[in-house]
Amino acid sequence: MDNLRLQRTPDTISAAQACIRHIERGYKEREGAPGSPLGTAVDILKRLETGSSTRGQFGLINDRISEQLSTTAISAWPLWFSEQSRAAERPLFYMTQSPTSAQMSMLTAQVAERGIILNDIESSQSRWAKGAHPWLPLWLASNRRCIPFDPACGDEVKAICIGALQALYVEGAPGFCYMTLHDEPGEGRVCDRSQAYLGMYRLSEGVDEEVSVRLLGAGSMLSEVCAAAELLRAEWGIKAEVWSCPSYTRLARDAERRARLQRLRREENLPNCHLQLCLGTADTPVIAVTGYDEFVAAQLAAHVTAPFTALGADSLEPSQRLNRHWVVLTALRALVRRGVADSSWVSGAVRRYRLD
Repeated sequence: MDNLRLQRTPDTISAAQACIRHIERGYKEREGAPGSPLGTAVDILKRLETGSSTRGQFGLINDRISEQLSTTAISAWPLWFSEQSRAAERPLFYMTQSPTSAQMSMLTAQVAERGIILNDIESSQSRWAKGAHPWLPLWLASNRRCIPFDPACGDEVKAICIGALQALYVEGAPGFCYMTLHDEPGEGRVCDRSQAYLGMYRLSEGVDEEVSVRLLGAGSMLSEVCAAAELLRAEWGIKAEVWSCPSYTRLARDAERRARLQRLRREENLPNCHLQLCLGTADTPVIAVTGYDEFVAAQLAAHVTAPFTALGADSLEPSQRLNRHWVVLTALRALVRRGVADSSWVSGAVRRYRLD
């Protein structure tokens, strides 16, 4: 519910377009630079603050304990008392360190569930997976006003910011965008910016070999997925197709929407959802990996026609850590079930990687 009664005006659109142009212009020559999601997000905000065309065109709140940006508000309350802010909505960025769903719910309520939320929790010490209380990813996945993302690299952060500015403020879509940020370098990967905001894009070339798997990864786990693909190639002679999935939740919702429309026969000749466009109808086994609990990646299970396995922080015993070796083992098991690999490969991988 928009208790702030924010008014979307032509000024809202022009402000968002100015921010989009500034982000695109500032990073065009730096595509693929090995920046972390957190470092890239902070850099984007600093550039927007100092840009002559964007200064004063957006709102910025930062409630983190760490260094504040130069003109940052530390809470959302000024929005409630500013008639000017409510009369013409501006793009809003909110940097926070909120590990629980209760904190996130309170934060988003203060800003009328609008804006781009940048949550710096993964780089902090925590006993929870990705620094988030287990209820937080549940809240993000179930809140239909939120589109949650788990970017793997700086380029994905740029793509998601541009996509969110376009959707929320130029096109006027309801709700807010959420990103969890880690501070590991992105290894210089170049992302498909047009598809990153839609939820997934391919990193590797297509696979021709009969014995093959598709590996999907999100956030900081994408590095482990890429390493697993290399191990499969080098040690087992298997070529894997690797996909980055910044938002399993967006992919699942998009697929659900199409399935619902198809059931109700509201439309004929429905276009395929993005997940179907990417994976098609091939029966190549799919392994989807997330640093959150398994259910986040498992949201895709009902919409993938191929053999599907989800891996998450709770997929293993408490003493075990999800990494590239477990991804390789899971891929080999999927190939054995499909009948294209020998069962001895699984026991061999358990011994080789000491996974027993």
